[in-house]
Amino acid sequence: MAKPAFFTAKIDISLGKKLQIDLQDQGFEISKPPYTVFAAKKKGVSCTLYESGSLTVQGKEMDAFIEFYLEPEILKEFRFSHAAALLDLTPHIGLDEAGKGDFFGPLCIAAVYADGAGIPQLQQMGVRDSKKIADATILKIAKQIRTQFSYTVIRLFPLKYNELYGKFKNLNRLLAWAHVAALGDLSQKTSCRKATLDQFAEKHVVENAMKQKKLEIDLEQKVHGEEDIVVAAASILARAAFLEGMQTLSEEYGLTLPKGAARQVIDAASKLVAKFGPEVLQKVAKTHFKTMKEIDVNPT
Repeated sequence: MAKPAFFTAKIDISLGKKLQIDLQDQGFEISKPPYTVFAAKKKGVSCTLYESGSLTVQGKEMDAFIEFYLEPEILKEFRFSHAAALLDLTPHIGLDEAGKGDFFGPLCIAAVYADGAGIPQLQQMGVRDSKKIADATILKIAKQIRTQFSYTVIRLFPLKYNELYGKFKNLNRLLAWAHVAALGDLSQKTSCRKATLDQFAEKHVVENAMKQKKLEIDLEQKVHGEEDIVVAAASILARAAFLEGMQTLSEEYGLTLPKGAARQVIDAASKLVAKFGPEVLQKVAKTHFKTMKEIDVNPT
């Protein structure tokens, strides 16, 4: 069975009026959902022009519509054959994490569900790999995702993270447990049995965690999984949860906690130890990191 396909293109918004009139003449029914200039639909084809200028087309009869009208009359170019113009609209859950390489702050795992109607919405929001997006934009897009999509976020602040790490003795097994917990929760909420995960370990690590939880889901583990737009949405929610968690800890201890595990992190940790004692690190940091060996936990 051919996978569902979806065409998207950017057009000059001034062409919207001509496009709408042409579509009405072709027998399309016109409506105006939120954030759109208009949406048009007839048997076999639906077409939506967003306020951003993004135009989307889908449906069984879209090939002929694009080839014989849209490309020659509106786009003035022929690019439908390019694979980049297509999106897989199969409903599924995407999973990713944030904070695993940062000494300070929580470990955050996120799962997002999107169906055939939701996937193009993610594209309109500007969803892509969170590593390519500024923190302020991450927080803005995350707010939109939380409002419009089903999701699960697990945020393990250091006190809980360190306790769990002490039980698992391995970061990948801990990650697998958390991912499977998030996946199981969101699958139960949405009844979705298909998921894609940004692969972080050998596949058997997550597969074993799923067997232990008796979770029967068609899970694809992909290197560079954030190329899947639903996984990218999960990466944004996970990153936002991490940033918000860092802000919470920074405010609680009166010191801006730096990301990563470099020199400035060691300096900040030393200041916290000097002020609150060495036990503070259990509450703000992942204490199994090698960074711990470079911190003076007995300042004079």
